[in-house]
Amino acid sequence: MTEQISRWERIKEDIQCVFDRDPAARNVVEVITTYPGVHALLCHRLSHWLWRANWKWLAKFISSISRWLTGIEIHPGAKIGRRFFIDHGMGVVIGETAEIGNDVTLYHGVTLGGTSWKEGKRHPTLGNDIVVGAGAKVLGPITLSDGARIGSNAVVVKNVDSGDTVVGVPGRVVKTNLTEDQKQQHKLAQSVGFDAYGTSSKTMDPVANAIHGLIEHIHLMDKRVDEMCKTIHRLGGELPENVVMPELKGCDTYQDQDNNKVD
Repeated sequence: MTEQISRWERIKEDIQCVFDRDPAARNVVEVITTYPGVHALLCHRLSHWLWRANWKWLAKFISSISRWLTGIEIHPGAKIGRRFFIDHGMGVVIGETAEIGNDVTLYHGVTLGGTSWKEGKRHPTLGNDIVVGAGAKVLGPITLSDGARIGSNAVVVKNVDSGDTVVGVPGRVVKTNLTEDQKQQHKLAQSVGFDAYGTSSKTMDPVANAIHGLIEHIHLMDKRVDEMCKTIHRLGGELPENVVMPELKGCDTYQDQDNNKVD
C-alpha cells in the first residue's frame, strides 16, 4: 500500500502535508511543537517499526505514552501510509489491523474500530485521498475506496465505493461518482472550505442545501461568462485601451492588448 522511501523523507512529508490541509499552520516549528496529530503520527512510525521488529512490549509502551500525551490512540500494528494528517485529534482511535493509504485526513473523535473479538482482520481498510469527518465511526473489516468522504458523526459498517460520500446513522451514500460538471462544483466547494469535513454533498440540512445552491449558481455563471468571453473574442471584440480585466484570463481565448494569446 505504501511506497518505499527513507524515514526522513516520510517525516518531512508528514509535516509538509499539515500546511496543505490546515490554513492555521504558520511555520514548521509551530507544527512540530504544537500539533498533537503530528506527535502521535511520529510516535506511531517508531512504535510500528518496533512492532514489526517483534519488540511488542516496547512498541505498546511508546504507543501508550503517545496516547497519554496527545489523546490519540493508534495501535502500533496499524499500517499507515504517506501524508497522513489527524486534525484536532483528541479522541481518535485506530485499531490494530487498520490499514490507511496515502493522503488520508481524520478529524477529532474518529474511530477506526472492530466489531469482533476474533483474531485476524477486524478493522477497516482505507484507500487513498479519504476524509473522515469529526466523530465518525468506521467499524469492522470493511473497505473505504479511494476518494471516499465520510461525514461527521456517521457510522459506517459497509464498504464504500470510490468517490462516494456517506452520512448519517447508519451510514448511507448521498453522493456517487461525479460527472465533469459535478467535479468542477466539487473543486469549487473545496476552494471555499465546504468540503473539509467530508460534507460537500447535498443533505437534508437546509443550510447545506442553500450553500450548494449558491455553489451551483456560481459554477453556472462561471461557465456562461467563459462562453461569453470566447464569443466576444471570436467576433473580433477588443478591450478598450488601458482597461485590465484579469478575470477574463480564465477564458481559453483571452488576449492581451497586443493581441497575444494568454494561456
